[in-house]
Amino acid sequence: MGAMKTIKTVRPDKKGRITLGSLLRGASSVRVSVDEQSRIVLEPYAEVPLREAWLYENADALKSVRQGLNESANGELHDLGSFAEPDGE
Repeated sequence: MGAMKTIKTVRPDKKGRITLGSLLRGASSVRVSVDEQSRIVLEPYAEVPLREAWLYENADALKSVRQGLNESANGELHDLGSFAEPDGE
């Protein structure tokens, strides 16, 4: 594990709960670990829907999506026209 810095100190309430607020922005869950020195480490996780998990398990597909996002962010767009079906079909 790399160097850690202290952001803030929190105090538990009467039930032992702490509030982390903005420190967990974007996280949908937290992994809790305790190291050999009894330090508690909280690692935020952002979970993905099961229907999208395949993308993260397919390196080629993920690479392609990331490439497309980078190209789009850099203005490298290619107009392929409308994909709408013509009326009456």
